[in-house]
Amino acid sequence: MTNSEHDEQMARLEEHIAHQARTIEELSAEMEKQWSVVDRLERKQEKLIERLLALEERSAEETPVTRPPHY
Repeated sequence: MTNSEHDEQMARLEEHIAHQARTIEELSAEMEKQWSVVDRLERKQEKLIERLLALEERSAEETPVTRPPHY
C-alpha cells in the first residue's frame, strides 16, 4: 500500500468516525428529548389517576344504596 493509498484510507476512516460521532450526538439528543416527554407524560398520568380515584371516592360516597324497583 502506497502512502497515497494509506492517506486516502485514513481520510475515509476519519470521515466515517466523524459521521458516526455526529450520529451518536444526534441520537443522544433525541433520546434526551424522548425521556423528557416520557417523564412529562408519567407525571400527567399520575395526576389523572389521582383525579380519577378522587372522583370514584366522591361518587361512591354520594350514591345512595337503594334496592332496584324490581325487588
